[in-house]
Amino acid sequence: MITIANEQLNEIREHGVRDHPYECCGLLLGRFSAEGKIVQETYPISNAREESAKRNRFLITPEELMRGERYARGRDLEVVGFYHSHPDCPAVPSQYDLEHAWPTYSYIIVSTTADEARDLFSWEQAGSVEIQSGRNPRNPRLKSQRVKLCQSQSQYRRR
Repeated sequence: MITIANEQLNEIREHGVRDHPYECCGLLLGRFSAEGKIVQETYPISNAREESAKRNRFLITPEELMRGERYARGRDLEVVGFYHSHPDCPAVPSQYDLEHAWPTYSYIIVSTTADEARDLFSWEQAGSVEIQSGRNPRNPRLKSQRVKLCQSQSQYRRR
């Protein structure tokens, strides 16, 4: 299970809309607990993919990941997951996302358009967690899990 506040979900939405039409990406910082992962901060990162690939892929360089890990350690937090956007596409993991996921971490995908963030979907290798979207049609083997503080139906709109 992943616990995340609406404040952090809104930060992810805002980042996705701000970086549209490119994929945004960032770290989920918090703590691992017996109940699951507790996200306390987001850490936005600039997509390091070459310009031609930024619309459907993101890249976090090792240097950026280490910088985020140092930032987290300085606040007595850990990297508990990653987030990214799917511009003009559903918030479901692509085959590429599934093949490149690391164990232990949670992943959040936000679907964005030029004007708004839509559905959010959280998943990890062991299963999936619905935030706002429906069951993952690309991979029905993913199992549902419980989620806390993620049931807001509001959408973020660009102002």
